[in-house]
Amino acid sequence: MYVDWKYQMLQSIVKSEPKLRKGNGNRIACGFFTRCLPEITDLFHYFYKERRKMIPSDLSLDPLSLAVWYMDDGSRSGGSLYLNTQQFSMQDQETLQSILLNQYGIHSGLNRDKEYWRVRIVTADAQKFCNIIRSHVIPSMEYKLM
Repeated sequence: MYVDWKYQMLQSIVKSEPKLRKGNGNRIACGFFTRCLPEITDLFHYFYKERRKMIPSDLSLDPLSLAVWYMDDGSRSGGSLYLNTQQFSMQDQETLQSILLNQYGIHSGLNRDKEYWRVRIVTADAQKFCNIIRSHVIPSMEYKLM
């Protein structure tokens, strides 16, 4: 299970093992909390400004961090791949698009999802994106790949 893998990766900075809890509606969620550490506080300040999640302009995404982001918040639909970035501002989503293009040569657009927008990796670059992250995607998440 993905949460178990993530727990193993972060075990040195978490408070306790993953626990089940009631989610939205009838859904059951599973998660854990990290400990309060200065390094994590620094990361919080890097990704949140005035209590709003944002994409730093100097963000560097290695293949592992890109894979975790996709496993957490990505999806596949037909020949397209999406990063569910709906809660980021348009400017931040454009920053992410620039990062994907400049660091990996991955072209993307913004796709309307109901009233919000999200990053859509263009079909022509979907396989390239998958090849970059493939070695870091755990078996239970391989269904998201092409």
